[in-house]
Amino acid sequence: MKRSLLVFALTALPFASFAADGLSYTYAEADYVDLDHGTQGPALRGSVAIGNTGLYATGSYAWLDADGPGNNPRAHELGLGYHHGVGAKTDLIGEVAYRAAKTDDLRVDGARASIGVRSALGARGEGFVKGNYYDASDYHGDATATVGGQFKLNPTWGLTGEVEAGNGDRTWLAGVRASFK
Repeated sequence: MKRSLLVFALTALPFASFAADGLSYTYAEADYVDLDHGTQGPALRGSVAIGNTGLYATGSYAWLDADGPGNNPRAHELGLGYHHGVGAKTDLIGEVAYRAAKTDDLRVDGARASIGVRSALGARGEGFVKGNYYDASDYHGDATATVGGQFKLNPTWGLTGEVEAGNGDRTWLAGVRASFK
């Protein structure tokens, strides 16, 4: 699956790319994250478009609190994505990322590969759905699905939300995003 996503991304690079109308791949976001098993806290996420290539860099960092003493995980992700317009308001997206999380006693690192669709939903909304595949030091081959969206208050500011579920686990987040063209 990871190789298929990589081959797809590399094959799509030579084609001219455009972002669907109303979608920005350069943004900064402040979130509140809630994971299963009593783990929650603030997070920062962002994305930067790399010219008009269709490529974008992504990153996140979370300061989480978990039930139990000494369990205050810190998690981060650094990745690269590619978007290709498949319609006036819809992009096909693919992403690969390095992920790491650590507590006082444990460190887990690995990779994420995702493929999905992101679409502008009128002047004030956008939504996306994507499938994810995780491979990490403590688990192998975990597949999840993510659905999310943004309500745009104006061209810069918006409210975001998303839910990711799979393999009996669930994560949700809500946040505020500043988008830049």
